[in-house]
Amino acid sequence: MGCDNDNAASDRRIVSVLMPLPLPEPFDYVEQPGMRLSEGDLVGVPLGPRVVVGVVSGLRNASGANRPLKAVAARLDAPPVPAGTLAFVRWAARYAVDAPGAPLAIALRGISGPRARPERRLLAAAVPPVRETPGRRRVLQAAAIPIPRAALARAAGVSDSVIKGLLDLGALTIVETDRSNPFPPPDPGRPRAALNPSQAAAAAELAAMVSEHRFGTALLDGVTGSGKTEVYLEAAAAAIQSDPVAQVLVLLPEIALTQAVIDRFAIRFGAAPAEWHSGVSSVRRREVWEAVALGQVRIVVGARSALFLPFAQLRLIVVDEEHDGSYKQEDGFIYQARDLAVARAKIADCPVILASATPSLETLWNAQTGRYRWLRLMGRHGAAAMPAVELLDLREASPEPGHWLSPRLTAAMAETLARGEQSLLFLNRRGYAPLVLCRVCGERMKAPDSDSWLVEHRYSGRLVCHLTGFSMAKPRCCPRCGAQDSLVSIGPGVERVEEEARLKFPSARLAVFSSDTAPTAAGARAMVEAMAKGEYDIMVATQAAAKGHNFPGLTLVGVVDADLGLRGGDLRAAERTYQLLTQVCGRAGRYDRPGRALVQTWIPDHPVMQAIAAGDRDGFIAVELSERQAVGLPPFGRLAAVILSGSDPQQLDQFARAAACAAPNGEGVRVFGPADAPLAMVRGLRRKRFLVQADRSVDLQAFLETWRSRMSPPSRIRICIDVDPYSFL
Repeated sequence: MGCDNDNAASDRRIVSVLMPLPLPEPFDYVEQPGMRLSEGDLVGVPLGPRVVVGVVSGLRNASGANRPLKAVAARLDAPPVPAGTLAFVRWAARYAVDAPGAPLAIALRGISGPRARPERRLLAAAVPPVRETPGRRRVLQAAAIPIPRAALARAAGVSDSVIKGLLDLGALTIVETDRSNPFPPPDPGRPRAALNPSQAAAAAELAAMVSEHRFGTALLDGVTGSGKTEVYLEAAAAAIQSDPVAQVLVLLPEIALTQAVIDRFAIRFGAAPAEWHSGVSSVRRREVWEAVALGQVRIVVGARSALFLPFAQLRLIVVDEEHDGSYKQEDGFIYQARDLAVARAKIADCPVILASATPSLETLWNAQTGRYRWLRLMGRHGAAAMPAVELLDLREASPEPGHWLSPRLTAAMAETLARGEQSLLFLNRRGYAPLVLCRVCGERMKAPDSDSWLVEHRYSGRLVCHLTGFSMAKPRCCPRCGAQDSLVSIGPGVERVEEEARLKFPSARLAVFSSDTAPTAAGARAMVEAMAKGEYDIMVATQAAAKGHNFPGLTLVGVVDADLGLRGGDLRAAERTYQLLTQVCGRAGRYDRPGRALVQTWIPDHPVMQAIAAGDRDGFIAVELSERQAVGLPPFGRLAAVILSGSDPQQLDQFARAAACAAPNGEGVRVFGPADAPLAMVRGLRRKRFLVQADRSVDLQAFLETWRSRMSPPSRIRICIDVDPYSFL
């Protein structure tokens, strides 16, 4: 596709530029004399009235070209995007049935931030001050080489006013220096942690896999507390040691886990890895992006978007907690980071390790069929034992009306508190109450222009929509009937459970751990560290505390509502519930004191509850796989969702019917819908859904691409395609 101008391009090269915009293909421009561009270079190109950043995706001779083309405006001062990253961006776009600009926007996100400013340091001048004092003398001695101002004050043992006085006298000068290396190299030769025989065998097999220098996938399958991190640390050491330019990527599902893993890497390698997640500043992100592209960063620990960093020499990928639903990106460019990590490794021709105590059914099936290597750690590291799990049948001993903690769980908490040990109450529901309604007219408080309920957050006194982000102060009167003080809170959230625990144990030290109380990486780190140090007796938490954390004093886990995840029509409901409950129960007894987990449920005979209580993961997986195979659901078949949204209900209905008629006829493909989405309206847009089910042998992406090409949506209707959907709302 060309951009018209009067420039002649016959004696220059044509440059294809991929832009981070929803465009179906690269645009062609002409190279200016002397530019000498290469594939992967970042350039500025004119697009309409503005200049946008893009990546050179191809170059060809312009001889014989008969189109006038605009010229590339400039080459940017930044490292080029490696060929492997460009190939991955193209592959990801094809897999997600999206424009290549969508994943490219993620890949270029780091380059949009400003560069770090030169560091200002102080240096002693040749002329000493008029009047010397012992403090001034110490300052000048410490400033014999450039030193940061705060460090100078500490080294000399003086206040900042002394430093200021010397600056005013000209005895100190300010010099700007390049920042010291912010990414010191890791040392794989440092002593490693002591490994038990099972860990050592797994580490040796992974090291051998790394030494092959080719693509392969391994499942590191170990119970909670088995020491999987120590094992993949040795795989990373093998990669770093075998190649002086090798880079390692470790993906984590939660920001809250980042610091603990970074600390483990720092201990093992003597240097902290680079971080990549939403909590990193734009300046630091730019720094990491450029250092990764130049090969100056050897290890990156980050969230799912770290997959799109411009690695120069990627030699190993680790996906920790690979089963976690947080790896699914639901907005913008929709992708499953676990699946894309395998593709990224294949493009880079390097191994990828999927680690979990509760692997996804797709990963387990691939391991069972031999597509993945399967390494199992069956016991906990050291003297720790798996916690005893007991189901509390709420049909026989339910909590008091208006309460959520049963007598058995309350008694167990009292015993734990008396022993000086810690308890964790788990409820995967933020806020105080999930629903607020009027007891006079029955009005349910909803977000404007959306079908989602407003969740009461009593700490802040607000009603919040967790889907759209809308919030409002809790009104005194019902907005529908006007009745005063008629709005009541229905059901519990973590804040309400904390309120009950505080009433029952007034002398205990309590904390709530959720994305509301710890919204940043620093906040989550502080809360985790406080719990690990024993500063809390009882923690009430959502899934933020359910995985990856080690709390030495935690011996009791109480699951407040184990049935919560089984409600609704999600095909993965049983699998997710089993994974989440196994992970949270596994927080108990991870050190030298035995742990136990009490699971409150109204349906103790459910297969998930029985499997949790018996510790029978293999039996649960066998039944779940058999049921999915019978109906052709993943991993035995493939799914995709097509979501239509628009502000005009009549226009949306009409287009949805036309879209159904436009679906291609294909063997092994079934299209269900259109149907109203369970959340039929979000942010003022009505929503319709199709579900596509296909055999594994079907090229699902080709089917979806063909179908989309047959649709001609009005300007106010949006089409969204979700390959392998995790949400059915």
